[in-house]
Amino acid sequence: MSLKQQAAQGSDVNERLAALITNANAARAITAAVEGTLGPKGLDTMLVDKFGDVVITNDGVTILTRMEADHPAARMMINIARAQEEEVGDGTTTATVMAGQMVSTGVELVSRGVPVARVIEGLRLGLRRGLELLHAEARPVTDLDDPRVHQVALVAGREHADIAALVVQAARLVGIEKLTDHNFKLADTVLAVEGAQNEVFMGVVVNKEPVNRQVPRELSGEIKVLIIDDALEPEDLEDEALATEAGFARYLQLQDEFRVNVQKLAALGVGLVLVDRGVAPAAEEILTDAGIMVIQRVLNRELRRVAEHTGARMIKRTGLKKSPADLETFLGRAGGVSHDEKLERVRISDGRGKPMATVLVGAATEEVVGERERIAKDAAGAVQSAVRGGVVPGGGSLELWAAREVEKVRGGVKGMSAYGADCVVEALRRPLAQIVANAGFNPLEKIGDVNAAQVAAGKNSLGINCDSGEVEDMEAVGVLDPAPVKIYALKAAGEVAEAILRIDTIIKKREEYHDGKGLKGDG
Repeated sequence: MSLKQQAAQGSDVNERLAALITNANAARAITAAVEGTLGPKGLDTMLVDKFGDVVITNDGVTILTRMEADHPAARMMINIARAQEEEVGDGTTTATVMAGQMVSTGVELVSRGVPVARVIEGLRLGLRRGLELLHAEARPVTDLDDPRVHQVALVAGREHADIAALVVQAARLVGIEKLTDHNFKLADTVLAVEGAQNEVFMGVVVNKEPVNRQVPRELSGEIKVLIIDDALEPEDLEDEALATEAGFARYLQLQDEFRVNVQKLAALGVGLVLVDRGVAPAAEEILTDAGIMVIQRVLNRELRRVAEHTGARMIKRTGLKKSPADLETFLGRAGGVSHDEKLERVRISDGRGKPMATVLVGAATEEVVGERERIAKDAAGAVQSAVRGGVVPGGGSLELWAAREVEKVRGGVKGMSAYGADCVVEALRRPLAQIVANAGFNPLEKIGDVNAAQVAAGKNSLGINCDSGEVEDMEAVGVLDPAPVKIYALKAAGEVAEAILRIDTIIKKREEYHDGKGLKGDG
């Protein structure tokens, strides 16, 4: 074959792989944005917007979701982080790094002549085996006093001992039953506030102040709580109706009925009223005179948390027409309500409903508030995942062991599909390689050391001490990760890698618009 023919053949191959190579490059760029943050020696990333506002963070999902990324494959990678965060609350960087490695290995195999279909077959086989191995190694957590719970919080909380202690205390307050409820997220109980003291308490915080300062700053005893999922205002009338004599009379009647309904709350002994929207001046005056604390425009998620903690049932404004006896059934109870003027929020504690803890994380300056909150949320997500699915050795040690086991799959696979398992093998090696690289050591050397040590000792918990560079038992020194974080990271990485590898052609869509009757094209 002449040089000209070889060049033409090479050009055809490159053209055929153009979409795959383009997508792989986008995936690598996303991976490169977060890989330097992995592990105890990982560094921070600075995000700068067009106005010069700066966010400095070590949190993978924050970096990925706030960075500018226009390429479709890049957005697919970013969606891993969102899915990982939503499902298990931690491990976003690990998932992204493994997905990037799977794609890179897959592209390398395809460029060497392995058909994409065979690569995907092998990837699926390796992924299935890898997930089986990780599931089998999970050690259950049945007691929140188990020291492993604190270690999980410490590792996920980037070795911030104060934050780890707060998160574990909050977990103990809410209990295992609550932590295993899939509708509850411990991370949602975290609140970082500039100038606040670190604290955990049984209760919730409303990030609003009372409508005025004429009510007591603190309420105690058996405080009745009413939550109005609506505006605390009279019913509306159309402007056309108000223009008539009958309409105006109806307006006055509604105003009188509204005042009577609001006065029922004072008669019932309500101490706190939370309102989703605005509060009419007449209602504010009546409730203030009765010494009732009123908070308006409260976020719906905060209303739900208060309702759950106090046992209140949310009601619409029309529900105020009910009899006092019926209204009583909608009231919740709390043991304490206090308005913190410095922090501009209200604390509701000792509710008679379900246990609900709040983790208040203090920060010295405004610049570090966001990062302290992200660290605490990661720790909370990790603790909850550990309770739900158990723990495994961390530091990339378990993944390296699983890589050797997945490699054995190749022996039982005929044809070129065996090569596809390498995508999973290399992805499982990557976390340890990146952790030791970020710590300043040679990844090839340290992976070799750990492999040899694990085989010799028959222990999959051996990894690298990032301070000394020596092989150490991760489980013995307390480097533990939640099993669901590892499992979901590998699963999500495999899914997005397969999706990217399957893309053969990239075509720009035509512009589409709605004309009121249906979807139309631009031509």
